Amino acid sequence: MNVRRLIPATAVTGAVALGLVSLSACAGTSDAADKGSSGKLDVVASFYPMQYLAEQIGGGHVAVNTLTKPGVEPHDLELKPRQIGELGEADVILYLKGIQPAVDDAIAQAGVKNTVDAATLTKLEAHGTEVGHEHHEGESAEEHAGHGEEHGAEEAGHEGHDHGTEAGTDPHIWLDPVKYAEVAKGVGAALKKADPAHAADYAKNTDALVKKLGDLDTAFETGLKNTTTKTFITTHSAFGYLAERYGLEQEGITGIDPESEPSPARIKELQDIAKKDKVSTVFFETLASDKTAKTLAGDTGLTTAVLDPLEGITDKSQGDDYIEVMQSNLAALKKALGAK
Repeated sequence: MNVRRLIPATAVTGAVALGLVSLSACAGTSDAADKGSSGKLDVVASFYPMQYLAEQIGGGHVAVNTLTKPGVEPHDLELKPRQIGELGEADVILYLKGIQPAVDDAIAQAGVKNTVDAATLTKLEAHGTEVGHEHHEGESAEEHAGHGEEHGAEEAGHEGHDHGTEAGTDPHIWLDPVKYAEVAKGVGAALKKADPAHAADYAKNTDALVKKLGDLDTAFETGLKNTTTKTFITTHSAFGYLAERYGLEQEGITGIDPESEPSPARIKELQDIAKKDKVSTVFFETLASDKTAKTLAGDTGLTTAVLDPLEGITDKSQGDDYIEVMQSNLAALKKALGAK
C-alpha cells in the first residue's frame, strides 16, 4: 500500500520541511563509543538526497548510513526494529519530514534533541497550482541552523501542509540546484556545530559542494535557455522547482504520487497539450512503473525517456551520483525540448 495516500494533513504539518538534522547525546552506548573512538561522526540519512549532502560535506570525518537502500521507493519505506534502535545511537540524523512517515515516527521515538529544521534553509512552495517563484531572503543558512530548535517547534504547530496535494507544499527541492545549495549550507553549519573540531573542513567541503551546484545551475540555465518548447510531460510531478527555476512548464501525468492512476480526462488533456506545445517525449522515472508513460506515448505518437527524480541511486540510474544524474537529466531535457 502506498503510504502517501494515508497521510492526513494534520499528520504532516511538517511536510514543508526538506529535512531535520538531529544531534543526539548518546555516546554512552557501546556502538556509539566504538564509532567515537574512530574519530568519525555517526550520521544517519533517511534517503539519497540527504546521504549525498552528508557524504560530500562530512568527507572523511563522518560515517554515513542511509535508511533507504538502493532500489527501494523511499515513500514506502518501513523500518526494521534494529534500524529504529540504531537511530538513537546516531550523532546526526538527516531526514525529509513528511515524505517517509515511518522515519518520522522512528525519529520521534528515538528522543533526539538539538534539532535543526532545514525547512528554514530554503523557501518551499506549492506546485500543481500557479505559484510565484520566491527566493529565500533574510537570515543566512548558518543563522537558521544555529536556532533550528525554535523553528522546529514553530513548524510543529502549523497545519495544512499536506504532501501530495495541490494545497500543500512540494518537498522535491533537491531537484533545484540553487535550493539544494541553500540546504547544503545549513547542513554544513549543523555538522560544524556537532563536531567543532573539524569545523574548518566542513566549511571547506560545503563551499566546494556549493560551487559544484552553482556550476550545475549555470549548465541548466544555459542549456535550457533556447528551446523549441518549454513544456515537458512526466509521470511524477517532482520537477516543479526545476521547471520554475529554468522557465519550463511541467505537466505531470499523476501528480506528486508516481503510483496513482490518471483519469481519462487527464489523459485527453495531456494529449491536447502535447499537440499544442509540440511535446516530443513522455518522461518516466527509475523507481516507479513506466506503464502509464508508455501508454500515453503510444497513444500520442511520442517517445519515452528517463527523467530521474533522484530519490535513490540504482543500477538503472543515469550516473553514479547526484551531479552525474542531474547532468543526464539536463541532456534528456535538452533533447526532448529541442534545445538550440
